[in-house]
Amino acid sequence: MATTPEPSSRTLAVSGQNLWLWRQEARRSAVEADIPVAEVDWLLQEVAGLDPLSLRLESFKARSHIELRYPLPVLTQLWQRRLCDRLPVQYLVGITPWRRFSLKVSPAVLIPRPETEYLIDLAVSATGQSATPQLDAGQWADLGTGSGAIALGLAEAFRSATIHAVDYSHDALAIAQLNAQQLGFESRIQFYQGSWLSPLASLKGQLSGIVSNPPYIPRDELQQLQPEVRDHEPLMALDGGIDGLDCIRHLIRTAPDYLRPGGVWIIEMMAGQGDTVAQLLHQQGRYCQIQILPDLAGIDRFALAYRQE
Repeated sequence: MATTPEPSSRTLAVSGQNLWLWRQEARRSAVEADIPVAEVDWLLQEVAGLDPLSLRLESFKARSHIELRYPLPVLTQLWQRRLCDRLPVQYLVGITPWRRFSLKVSPAVLIPRPETEYLIDLAVSATGQSATPQLDAGQWADLGTGSGAIALGLAEAFRSATIHAVDYSHDALAIAQLNAQQLGFESRIQFYQGSWLSPLASLKGQLSGIVSNPPYIPRDELQQLQPEVRDHEPLMALDGGIDGLDCIRHLIRTAPDYLRPGGVWIIEMMAGQGDTVAQLLHQQGRYCQIQILPDLAGIDRFALAYRQE
């Protein structure tokens, strides 16, 4: 498992000129390795505290010293891991932005994607459009919580709700709990180790909503993923079985027993799975108002349904 060096306990400084030279070389190497050059500046924002404007204008170059989280040689070693090992930059620094949060991440958890942010917006919209009262003040579940991103997003959106976050991985739960503590949501989110809804048996028939970004990549397509994903992100969070729908089928089958009448069911899925997921929801017989919804790129990415009254 990849590890990120611990920041030094003492202040580390480098001149703006030297950091500018480092940035120039890192940007050149990014182009050669077919890595987005924007990742260099994202890295410098995190390890040097530089803002996007000073990086764009290169005004930091005139500063006599800039404090770093790591010595410059260590920063170079980290960047080499990005280039040679294709280690995601988020794992390099151990954090990633998501919605309005800065989340701790490691190779124990999937890196939260920008498109997944829309799950929270869909949950808010679904409660607003529902005739069922007080869905936003009830019990919500985030299944396969990983870094805790969805649970945190739900806790922020639904201030009177209790969020139940489940993951099979102890290591993932440790990171999710740390994120909840650091962002001040530890009293609003309860964490459970286990498989999908099984730890929540005491909440059957009570959940206002279930939200999940489950594994949905067909197994024979895993090796075709980018090396950043294939070689570093947790396989458990990616492998959806032969057709990519194993976990989604399970959630469709089991969720009605846990949702209250009128409760909301929302998942993220892979492009091309929408028709099958809609058919599975209809066949289950306990869902209504089934919708397949696109992401910002127009790709069918989300499925939303309500438990029948």
